[in-house]
Amino acid sequence: MRKVFLAALAVSLFLVPAFAGRVALILDVGGRGDLSFNDMGFKGTEEAIRDFGWEMVEIQSATAADYLPNIRNAARSGAFDLIICVGFLLADALNQVAPEFPNQKFAIIDAVVNQPNVLSIIFEEQEGSALVGALAGMLAGYFGYPYVGVVLGIEIPVLYHFEGGYRFGIDWGLKKYAEVTGETPDVGLLWVYTGTFSDIAKGKAAAEAQLEQGAVAVYNVAGPLGIGILEAVTEKLEEIGKEMGPPFMIGVDANQDWMGDGNKVIASMMKRVDVGCYTAIKMVHEGTFKGGILSMGLANKGVAISRYQDLLDFIEFGIAAGAITEEDKPRIIENWKAMRASVPQWIWEAVDELEQEILSGEIVVPKPETRDEMLKVREMYPLKRG
Repeated sequence: MRKVFLAALAVSLFLVPAFAGRVALILDVGGRGDLSFNDMGFKGTEEAIRDFGWEMVEIQSATAADYLPNIRNAARSGAFDLIICVGFLLADALNQVAPEFPNQKFAIIDAVVNQPNVLSIIFEEQEGSALVGALAGMLAGYFGYPYVGVVLGIEIPVLYHFEGGYRFGIDWGLKKYAEVTGETPDVGLLWVYTGTFSDIAKGKAAAEAQLEQGAVAVYNVAGPLGIGILEAVTEKLEEIGKEMGPPFMIGVDANQDWMGDGNKVIASMMKRVDVGCYTAIKMVHEGTFKGGILSMGLANKGVAISRYQDLLDFIEFGIAAGAITEEDKPRIIENWKAMRASVPQWIWEAVDELEQEILSGEIVVPKPETRDEMLKVREMYPLKRG
């Protein structure tokens, strides 16, 4: 298999014109087409190769057993100025391969690999998740729903960041709602780890269960499973005779507000994997690359809650992906505006207030890294009804 890979690579390199540099993008089992995590990696890489005159080679992992040979074969070929591993699940394999090829530059998204030739790009997911959690809590109070929901993928440290921040944000939002209205809503959290980043049906089933129990919004923390979550939200709205939420989905990674015709995704926790990939390539291109950790949070726009300009930018992302057409654009924008306007302005202002308090350092959102730390956060913010 390795000989076939190297032979095919050699032929492809012989046939293509000269490039300023070459990057290999190695994916985990999720793959393209999720309109989320993996597609964001491609978005940033494609922008960088366009700007710097590079070439990209995509290497898809069919199973977890492919991670090690895919990384090792790419490094052994000597064909790449940079190899980017997209996802926490590739960390162990990269940690094994990086010392074998000390002159090869690597980057990895969502994990820390302590090797001198690896740039580890991590995100402060808990900060952005706190913002959408606060929004969800206040929405539950305002619309009179008993729960907020979240559907997560595999139970790994990165997802603990999401869950921890979301719990904190919901608690903050409920307290803010009580402060503003004088009413203390009885709102709980419905949460589940599906154990997958690829089984869309599991995402839909999990969301359906939460919506049936009365979740005002379901936060997608499972990449491609968001497709199933959105289907569940859409079908629930059809069942109750509505076109616009609540209930809503909360998008993740990319701005997913344009999905569902613009009136079902109330907001997205944007995790700029695209910026991380772009930055890594830019560093190699400019000769400034060095191993270490690049942390991206609210302060450097590595995470954010979606706003109007993001909707405009990512509608183009949806059009390029073939998910929508140019003719859909005006309708989606108007639907989005109407959906956002259905929420009182003071709720959006409260989300902005929380953001400023995080940026100033007045609030530090919990960032659990281990299961034990996650259990402690769950104890701090149990979010149970009654």
